[in-house]
Amino acid sequence: MTSDTDVRHLRRCLELATEALEAGDEPFGSVLVAADGTVLAEARNHVGSGDPTRHPEFELARWAAANLAADERAAATVYTSGEHCPMCAAAHGWVGLGRIVYASSSGQLAGWLSDMDVAPPPVRALPIQEVVPGLPVEGPFPGLAEQVRKLHFRFHGGQG
Repeated sequence: MTSDTDVRHLRRCLELATEALEAGDEPFGSVLVAADGTVLAEARNHVGSGDPTRHPEFELARWAAANLAADERAAATVYTSGEHCPMCAAAHGWVGLGRIVYASSSGQLAGWLSDMDVAPPPVRALPIQEVVPGLPVEGPFPGLAEQVRKLHFRFHGGQG
């Protein structure tokens, strides 16, 4: 069940996605939150650096593996502006992170890219639960997804 706290963390993800966009990168942002509500780490997209694996969700999975015990990872929540791609979902599953809450879905992103005549990503979009079965996942959220859509239209030169 999504709470006001979830929405607050998703709004922070949108701020991080905006920071990525303003730095010339694709607009994605994510936040890792402990079971007690403490923000443990934040990340934004850095694929513009030339490394296409520098997704924020993947960065948070790496951070969690290096800094949290298995039970802490399982109790944590990852909030993100966009649903994990298969690479990030796999990283999330391999390190044993818990719940995922996302503002916009990979299906929505595929539709937006198509609307802008932008080529799809090189990896097929899959729902997170197809990659990590049984993982608690919530999203998308229409009002927040619309904000994410506008960021992607800005990045790709669309009207928004």
